[in-house]
Amino acid sequence: MWTWAFWGAVIERAIKTMAQAGVAALVAAGTDLINTDWVGVASIAGMATVISVLTSIGSGAATGDPSLTGAEQLARRGE
Repeated sequence: MWTWAFWGAVIERAIKTMAQAGVAALVAAGTDLINTDWVGVASIAGMATVISVLTSIGSGAATGDPSLTGAEQLARRGE
């Protein structure tokens, strides 16, 4: 869990989650981009990002990888 590979995967997941939550909030708001509550969209995306990072850390504590199911396994040094 204390490797650059682990944290790289966590950051990648967090960025994807932030983008997905932001798009979902825009679609839910009817995609009225002029009148969109951008602070609300950022708040939703930010909270989803925090949850993504926390779940990756929890998975890492349990499995050593950010994936709880083992679907993704990070390369270990020397392997």
